[in-house]
Amino acid sequence: MKNLLLVGLFLIVFHPIFAFQNASDPISTLLRARMEVEDPTMKPSIAGVDLENSELIHRFYADRNFEAVWSKSGVLLELAYEMRFEIRQSKFDGLLPSDYHLTMIDAYFQTFEGNKSAKKPNDTGQLVDLELLLTDAFFLLSRDLELGKVDPTSLKGSWEIVRKSSRMSYLDLLNRAVAEQEIRRNLERLYPKFSIYKKGREVLRAMDERTKTDTLDWKPVKLDKSIKVGDSHAFIPVLRERLNYWGYAKSDSARDSKRYDSAMFLGVQAFQLRNGMEPDGIIGKNTALGLNASPLMLFEKAAVNLERLRWLPDTVQNLEMILVNIANYQLDYVDKLDTLLSARVIVGKQYHESPIFTAEMSYIVFSPYWNIPPSIARKEIIPAVRKNPNYLNQKNMDVVTFSGKQVDPASINWSARSFPYMIRQKPGGSNSLGLVKFMFPNSHNVYIHDTPTRSLFAKEDRALSHGCIRIQNPAQFAQMLLKDDPSWTPEKIDQAMHQTKEQIVSLPRKIPVVLLYLTFWADSKGQPHFRQDIYDRDAEILEALRK
Repeated sequence: MKNLLLVGLFLIVFHPIFAFQNASDPISTLLRARMEVEDPTMKPSIAGVDLENSELIHRFYADRNFEAVWSKSGVLLELAYEMRFEIRQSKFDGLLPSDYHLTMIDAYFQTFEGNKSAKKPNDTGQLVDLELLLTDAFFLLSRDLELGKVDPTSLKGSWEIVRKSSRMSYLDLLNRAVAEQEIRRNLERLYPKFSIYKKGREVLRAMDERTKTDTLDWKPVKLDKSIKVGDSHAFIPVLRERLNYWGYAKSDSARDSKRYDSAMFLGVQAFQLRNGMEPDGIIGKNTALGLNASPLMLFEKAAVNLERLRWLPDTVQNLEMILVNIANYQLDYVDKLDTLLSARVIVGKQYHESPIFTAEMSYIVFSPYWNIPPSIARKEIIPAVRKNPNYLNQKNMDVVTFSGKQVDPASINWSARSFPYMIRQKPGGSNSLGLVKFMFPNSHNVYIHDTPTRSLFAKEDRALSHGCIRIQNPAQFAQMLLKDDPSWTPEKIDQAMHQTKEQIVSLPRKIPVVLLYLTFWADSKGQPHFRQDIYDRDAEILEALRK
């Protein structure tokens, strides 16, 4: 009986059905030999180029008995051509197709197409080379599409939004793509779940077409003064040509006229409105900068921002959220995918940049004190008190201990090296925080608040704060946040904002706040929107993308 079992086991193990099924296929045999390297720490390479995903590649082919997927019987399959096409299309994701072995892949395709014309068989070793390159390219591209090519933590400009982790098995994805014979649809599963991403790809495609036909001279125009309608200026013909190039209102004047006429004025206004500027028709610094941007420059700016979108975690898609795009000077309150409130904001100036992070808003403070940060107290307030002993009284400020006990300013040695107190500004119309602040506790001590200097919201450049976000219509914002409690009427909110003591109101739910930095996005209609890079952060990301 025991012998019969052994014989049966022997027959099962060594039966041809259970033996390596592709032993007679030279491509399968060579594939296995290439992958079964003696030193597992060494990456397989093709013509000196390492395969970055050797472990995944080995698992992929081992699971399918080392059967090729990109060719059959020595001939390239349609799936291989689709994969090469998708590698080329990665430029519209702002990525470099050359990062995915495109140069070598193209060379092999050219060789095989030449063999086809000459009716010569393809070399087995070259077919295996291409097989491995295309598979490695799929895994490389999958990773970059899902997570981004650049690690934001490696950049100088801080990006403290937690980068998402991979939510998909690239091995499973490739198996699915092969089974469905569909590369594009499966790669799209890796895209950020924001509609603006696909719309942004369409913009890159359009910009790429423009770069191929662009014949304009995009030498930067630098103005020493603003140009108003009716003025004459040497740069008017160049600026008129650029406005016409982008499809804005055409001028009635001769092509080389140096006069800024009314038709060109309308074009400038339309250009300003699309690009987030004050549509006053005055050609100043920002308008000139915008008109200096060539199709190639705009392509690169869009590429940088598609990369930023790939960094965002899926949790940013919460149904209710507060989104602040620092580069656009705008806050949007979004609930159930509808934007219920948009407001102008003031953000940190270049040397006091507003940080990029997420946190949860949990409470509102009406009629707040402004607890002056130690750095501002040391650099600004204390020197002012030394010059003017009545400064604190004039600014409606007082001094307290860290336990909250009031201190007589006259009893303090303002020339001492140490200052073991806290200076705060009392509630009121002159308070630097205005009449209300919206709190989302974070390590940066950044929050959203009102301001007494409302005239600043009329400015085009609103990078003016020490890092906090100042909002233009705080009462309306408070009403939105408290909308679930009918007792918070506009009148009650106004009363709470005009008290002599703070009033803290906890929100019934915590609302995600996302501080972002996007200098490009495409809206739901596919229209592009470009903004100035106020913190000079785009160039570093572009350089990393192009490495």
